[in-house]
Amino acid sequence: MDRIPLMPKATAVWLVENTSLTFEQIAEFCGLHVLEVKGIADGDVAHGIKGMDPISSGQLSREEIALAEKEPSHRLKLSEPKVEVPEVKTKRGPRYTPVSRRQDRPNAILWLLKNHPELKDSQVMRLVGTTKPTIIAIKERTHWNSPNLVAQDPVTLGLCSQTDLDNEVKKAARRLERERKAASATEQPKAGTLLPAEESTAAMAGPEPVPEAEAEPEAPMATTLAQEAREAMSAQEEEEETPDADSVFAKLKDLKRDDVPSE
Repeated sequence: MDRIPLMPKATAVWLVENTSLTFEQIAEFCGLHVLEVKGIADGDVAHGIKGMDPISSGQLSREEIALAEKEPSHRLKLSEPKVEVPEVKTKRGPRYTPVSRRQDRPNAILWLLKNHPELKDSQVMRLVGTTKPTIIAIKERTHWNSPNLVAQDPVTLGLCSQTDLDNEVKKAARRLERERKAASATEQPKAGTLLPAEESTAAMAGPEPVPEAEAEPEAPMATTLAQEAREAMSAQEEEEETPDADSVFAKLKDLKRDDVPSE
């Protein structure tokens, strides 16, 4: 959509009175109908409206107006603003409820509290155009008409549309899902937790070395071999028995008898 100047009728009045632009050019620039511009020129439209100079407000340049006056087919273009004004976003207020439907709001609030308890109070306020004290009173059954309240669908009552209700329910479901994930993340132990400095240093250093005073001295290899040889020799001497003299002479006599030939 093409931009139009501020105060389009006042701008059109000034252009009609101070320029030779065609009605079509002025109407297209100001976003008006050609007949409205013609009515301004005839004095039938915009009675009492003071013309606003678009040149002094920076919306048009003199060169642009001169070019359009020379060329009737030329379309006027708004000048680029020197100061960029941010767009003001108005906060959406509570939904307007007709007077004939206001007595149905407590029933609609009760229905929402029963069927969609996940909705926040602010969401219920947006849907049916009520106040927080009223919602709290219906929750706590302190509302002046609590015994007579009957839960009724706000869509059926015409207090909100089905699209609005579905959108609020989806928002509440996404919020509950985020809260559930956040709760599960806090309950699970964190992976990769760092150990204390003392434990990590001890694990890297390994087992503690045995003090030199407590360690057994290692014997040299030559000394060990000599010790083993002495033990073997002493064991062999213990095993061999010392020969008896009588047994030796007896053996000799037996040998001599064997040498003598028999007759």
